[in-house]
Amino acid sequence: MADPSSYRPKPGEIPDSPGVYKFRDEHRRVIYVGKAKSLRQRLANYFQDLANLHPRTRSMVTTAASVEWTVVSTEVEALQLEYSWIKEFDPRFNVKYRDDKSYPYLAVTMNEEYPRVQVMRGHKKKGVKYFGPYAHAWAIRDTVDLLLRVFPVRTCSAGVFKNAARTGRPCLLGYIGKCSAPCVDRISAEEHRELADEFCDFMAGRTGTYLRRLEKQMMEAADEMEYERAARLRDDIGALKKAMEKNAVVLADATDADLIAVAEDELEAAVQIFHVRGGRVRGQRGWVTDKVEEITTGALVEHALQQLYGEESGDAVPKEVLVPALPDPVEPIQEWLATRRGANVSLRIPQRGDKKSLMETVQRNAQQALVLHKTKRASDLTTRSRALEEIADALDLDSAPLRIECYDISHLQGDDVVASMVVFEDGLQRKSEYRRFQIKGFAGQDDVRSMHEVISRRFKRYLAEKEKTGEWTDGEEALQGDGEGGLKDADGRPRKFAYPPQLVVVDGGQPQVAAAKRALDELGIDDIAVCGLAKRLEEVWLPGDDDPLVLPRTSEGLYLLQRVRDEAHRFAITYQRAKRAKRLRSSPLDDVPGLGDARKQALIKHFGSLKKLRAATVDQIREVPGIGRKTAETIAAALAQAPAAAPAVNTATGEIMDDEEPGATTDSSGEPVSAGNPDERRGQET
Repeated sequence: MADPSSYRPKPGEIPDSPGVYKFRDEHRRVIYVGKAKSLRQRLANYFQDLANLHPRTRSMVTTAASVEWTVVSTEVEALQLEYSWIKEFDPRFNVKYRDDKSYPYLAVTMNEEYPRVQVMRGHKKKGVKYFGPYAHAWAIRDTVDLLLRVFPVRTCSAGVFKNAARTGRPCLLGYIGKCSAPCVDRISAEEHRELADEFCDFMAGRTGTYLRRLEKQMMEAADEMEYERAARLRDDIGALKKAMEKNAVVLADATDADLIAVAEDELEAAVQIFHVRGGRVRGQRGWVTDKVEEITTGALVEHALQQLYGEESGDAVPKEVLVPALPDPVEPIQEWLATRRGANVSLRIPQRGDKKSLMETVQRNAQQALVLHKTKRASDLTTRSRALEEIADALDLDSAPLRIECYDISHLQGDDVVASMVVFEDGLQRKSEYRRFQIKGFAGQDDVRSMHEVISRRFKRYLAEKEKTGEWTDGEEALQGDGEGGLKDADGRPRKFAYPPQLVVVDGGQPQVAAAKRALDELGIDDIAVCGLAKRLEEVWLPGDDDPLVLPRTSEGLYLLQRVRDEAHRFAITYQRAKRAKRLRSSPLDDVPGLGDARKQALIKHFGSLKKLRAATVDQIREVPGIGRKTAETIAAALAQAPAAAPAVNTATGEIMDDEEPGATTDSSGEPVSAGNPDERRGQET
């Protein structure tokens, strides 16, 4: 615990002007970002008697080891810089709203030649029009299914669209009238874009004019005794009205507004947002946050506005934003919203009428969301806490292992030997900290030596990073750094391998545990616990013990160790398969100049396998269309010089499989390995 007086700026150093400040911990990580109208007055509040500070503020200033600030011209600039830094550094003591899902939007890809209607999640793309968000994807599909009868816009993927254009046959939606089939030129690109524009206008709330036009066309068709056309228009009007009924009118005069409500207690807060467009609720979303700092309702609203509109512009920011409390001061955030929209934005508290009634509804939703979140999280936190406590008790640790790292080795018959490192913090995956290793110290299969090498490399990097931060030096020497990562490094981003775990878990038994412990001892590290989890009986092995520790099968601690071990195994297998697939995709034909993919495929298709191609004569190779004598001679020479591939072996059965027969190889754990379609590759290779 640091003493704030040890890093308190000298009197007169802090300017009396608007700005943004950062608190950093001893590892140079940014732990808090704030803004102020007067930096001098605001920062002085942090360096008063600790007894007078709020407990959360006291925890922050005692965790910090330094404070920095940046002066800006206006409070609006301070607001923008604060938002940017919170997004970049993800400080642990700042309010960060989170939810348990990515809300789906109804999106129209107006940036394509033939716009497509689809469900989209995640970051918004330029040139795409979004409507929502919706609580469920099925709600979007129900709406789209109703509207396609009137606006038969393309909904198919690029692959389906291209295949239909190639074959000249539209998909099923084209046959049943729910797609205008631009893929087979039933309508032109311009006509299809007009159709997409009408769809967007209807979704944006401009429904009255379109309905009146359809009703007029229906009456004209009836007067002209075109009863089939009139009936079709009648059904179209019914479909549109049914789609509109899904969103009842809540505000008169076709109001565009967002309503934000906050429910909070001493520890947490929940935010609910209703998006009203054209007087109808078009979307809803919610967030929760831990109150890791002393914060008012107005400040919670300000953070919600930053998160809600920080990446938005234009019409995505409505004319009116209704909130339960105004930020103090309100002018900077109001000016910032106007800048995002490009026009004035009304930020106010509703006092009476329909808007106040709707705000009460949003408030009830926020209160229910907070209750539901606390119920779910209490169960989750209790389970994770119990698991960590059981591990600490079983391994005789001084405290619960809040950071656990697990290592696994993977290879195929001694080839492509790799290792994985996965990280769990507070019992949850921390995928941004995952790392991958290639075994470089030797060739062949030796899991024990591989484990020793990986642990040594990982903790050598930790010791190097520890030295860079100046933790081993004093005074002026600590301030100089090394030009790479000392205190002069102001980017605030976590360095690789900079943070030590409380527990190292290895996938294996006594030999692997002994290797990991030996690697730590050689580096002089004696404050990190080590254990191994063997697959066969799920035994926990400790260094120096001849007998394993057996945890109860119902133990939450054992379940957490299994999850950590299985994740390390999955990550290692994924990397090993990807490396093997890359190696297997190489071929002696790759070295033949002028031989492209088409002719390579023609050669393999003609002969059936590389083995038969290797045995073929020059004249036989020339029989392949497109292969001349000179190319055939070059191919024969390249195959003659290339070493023959080793036969594939199923390590589970010992069977040698001919390369002409279908079969599957397995990895070192007996799991099947496929050369194609490797799983996702996450983490960083080292």
